[in-house]
Amino acid sequence: MITGRLKFISASLFFLCLCLSLNLYGQNEYTLSSPNGSLIFRCKIQCNLPVYQVMYKGKPLIDYSALHLEYREGMDFSILSSKKPGVKEIDDTYALIVGKAKNIRNRCRETVIELKDRHGTGRILQWVVRAYNDAVAFRFQYPMQEKWDSYTLTDERCDFNITGNPIVHTLFLPNFTSSHEGVYTTIPLNDVKNDALMDMPTLFETSGGNFIAITEAALIDYAGMYLIKKNGVLTSQLSPLPGQIDVKVKAKIPHRSPWRVMMISDRVGALVESNILTNLNDSCKIQDVSWIRPGKTTFPWWNGNVVPDTLNAPGNNFVTNQYYIDFCAANHIEYHSVVEYGLHEWYTNDGVSFMPGKHVDVTKPVPGLDMKEICDYAKKKGVGVRVWVHWKALYPQLDTAFAVFERWGLSGMMVDFMDRDDQEMVNMQIEILQKAAAHHLHIQFHGAYKPTGLQRVYPNEYTREGTLNYENNKWSAKPLDADHDLNMPFTRGLAGSTDYHLGGFRAVPTAQFRAQYTRPLMIGTRCHMLAMYVVLENTLGMVCDYPDAYLGQPGFDFLQQVPTVWDETKVPAAKVGEYIAVARRKNDDWFMGILTNHAARTLRVSLNFLPPGTYKAEIYSDAPDTDQNPNHLVQERREYNPTDSIDVAIAAGGGQVIRFTKK
Repeated sequence: MITGRLKFISASLFFLCLCLSLNLYGQNEYTLSSPNGSLIFRCKIQCNLPVYQVMYKGKPLIDYSALHLEYREGMDFSILSSKKPGVKEIDDTYALIVGKAKNIRNRCRETVIELKDRHGTGRILQWVVRAYNDAVAFRFQYPMQEKWDSYTLTDERCDFNITGNPIVHTLFLPNFTSSHEGVYTTIPLNDVKNDALMDMPTLFETSGGNFIAITEAALIDYAGMYLIKKNGVLTSQLSPLPGQIDVKVKAKIPHRSPWRVMMISDRVGALVESNILTNLNDSCKIQDVSWIRPGKTTFPWWNGNVVPDTLNAPGNNFVTNQYYIDFCAANHIEYHSVVEYGLHEWYTNDGVSFMPGKHVDVTKPVPGLDMKEICDYAKKKGVGVRVWVHWKALYPQLDTAFAVFERWGLSGMMVDFMDRDDQEMVNMQIEILQKAAAHHLHIQFHGAYKPTGLQRVYPNEYTREGTLNYENNKWSAKPLDADHDLNMPFTRGLAGSTDYHLGGFRAVPTAQFRAQYTRPLMIGTRCHMLAMYVVLENTLGMVCDYPDAYLGQPGFDFLQQVPTVWDETKVPAAKVGEYIAVARRKNDDWFMGILTNHAARTLRVSLNFLPPGTYKAEIYSDAPDTDQNPNHLVQERREYNPTDSIDVAIAAGGGQVIRFTKK
């Protein structure tokens, strides 16, 4: 009996080795290297599956990994075309309207590998691969071809066979219908349970000191992607179309998938600096971008719609909004948000808890609220007005609503509670962006999946949520802490603009925290909050607290100065989960934000990111008594040049910000 089992195992191993060796020597292997040669992509057919490998600085980071594409039509694209793929050099530049950099170089090498259907139908699939100096990416293209005009994809599993047992920094999700808000987990890959759903971007930290972040770019007319372990192998998983679990994508040909992106470096700061997601997107589709005006915004819902006791008749009316608009005009805040009052939306709705009711109508404000009057007043003050809407209330009357919003003079809106990233929802978001642009409206997606670089295509997409942020402090007994904040730039923040509900100016020691729906409390220092405006990329930075919470407060002058879009981004110091220093340039000025986790520390930060010259530095540092008075800070002025390094003392849960102005 035992002898029979051994013979069976030996025969199976022999067949497997024969299969591997036949494909190794009998099939072509194609290689693509990055412009600087540090990254090498290899691919071939192995055991009737396309497989790929990624080498970094001469060592395999991702060993041979299989691609599984399954179709209702039964195609099996597992034969390499006899046509040898060529290599295309791409080296161009483009300008971003919104983002962490302005003038960007897009330099890579690209190859297109043709895969043929093993069943002899003559159908082909193009496997497009790009190798950048900081990333490898691939996508699937379905070119026009005879007797094939559509397909139904039931599964796309792209394996990522990362060598060794890397540390994983990820957000585990319960299912595909999620707001993408949760606490991140740090865990060895071997300890991740099979079928546990991981959101993207997910960061992998290898024992050799390398970093790999996996995400996607150019998500259009396709299902959103996640990562799971399946039978011990890390692979992708697509969000199914609503009402069933089998079908992921239905498409007309020609068609193409999003890019599957592996950001790679031995310096984690390089991943924060990378522009790979916008590089992998098409150029801007909005011809007139003169109306696009990034900036900061109020969000009175967060603070509980606080107004002075002397204000006549507070509510969702002109006088309340006038109070906030005047505050914006006096303090360099570009937008005011109209959201709700008394837990009722600004628009007509007979639903409960912000859910659209039978008679919801986003074109009809509640009684006593004249939106055109508010917009006209704000325009005279140089302030834009934006609104909050539930997507289910907006989408059924999208064209009508946008036309009305434009007539009122609105600048944009937050579209909330989307909580899906199946192909249907992805297409609805693209439609919202396209039609909003036609009416000169910007969009902020809430309860939404991560960015995929589409701000290059539709720069009226200002920001997205997709993270557990400071709104949580309104109702949770466990507030967001510095450790959670430190996870953001290394995970969700790698995808792009991140709305975090910044600006709470009432910090308390942790032991004194309690949940407050009105005038929410914070933990962490005032300088930690200021640094978040620089560390996180966010085209539409919120100034969430009420006006009297800011006026006369230390650090508010920094909020008035800090931009929301940038010309250049550098990361002079970073260690995952412990600290990060991010420097961003706007025109000739540099702003640097430094964060620590729960531990106090002193960092030495080089200023070699500064161009030649002497710089005046306006410095905001944690005060010595921040353990008892976290809102205290020390403000000082010094001079530096690019050859200097500075020693930064940061309190527990603290931070520092500096504005460098060239003399």
